[in-house]
Amino acid sequence: MIDIEIEDDAWAEALPDAVILVRSAALAALDGAQMRPKDAGADSGLVAVLLTDDEAVAELNAEYRRKAGPTNVLSFPAAQNPEGFLGDLALAYGVCALEAEQQNKSLADHLQHLVAHGVLHLVGYDHMNEDEAADMEGLERRILAGLGVPDPYAAEQGDHD
Repeated sequence: MIDIEIEDDAWAEALPDAVILVRSAALAALDGAQMRPKDAGADSGLVAVLLTDDEAVAELNAEYRRKAGPTNVLSFPAAQNPEGFLGDLALAYGVCALEAEQQNKSLADHLQHLVAHGVLHLVGYDHMNEDEAADMEGLERRILAGLGVPDPYAAEQGDHD
C-alpha cells in the first residue's frame, strides 16, 4: 500500500530500516485519519514516498511551489481516482538530517514525523490557521505516540509543507 523509493543512498546508510520506518509511519497516519481502506490489495499503492536529496527536492519546490531551495518534505495530493491513490511525498535527506541534529532528535523519529505529517496533508489536513494547526498537530502527536516517537512539537520545528 505504500510505495517507497530510496533515490539518495544517504537515507539507507543513515537508516538501514528507512523503508520500515516510512511504511509504519504512513500506515499509522492513514489509520489515524481513518483513511486506510480494508480492501486494498498488496499491489495497490495508496501513497508513494521518495527519499531523495536536497537538490531533487529543491527542484520540485521550485517547479511546483515557486519557492527556492529544498524543504524537508513535500506533499503532492493526487486528484480523485478510482484506484484510491492519495499522492506522493518527497523528503530531502540533508534538510531532514540537519533538522534532526538541530532539534536533538533521532533521524528515525524525525523521518516518521515528517512522513506522518505529509500523509495527513495528502488526506486533507492542513495548518493554515491556528485551529487547523491544533487539530493536525494533535493527530500527529497521537499517531507518533503509537509508534513510540516523542512529541515532535516539544522542540522547535523546521519548515514543512
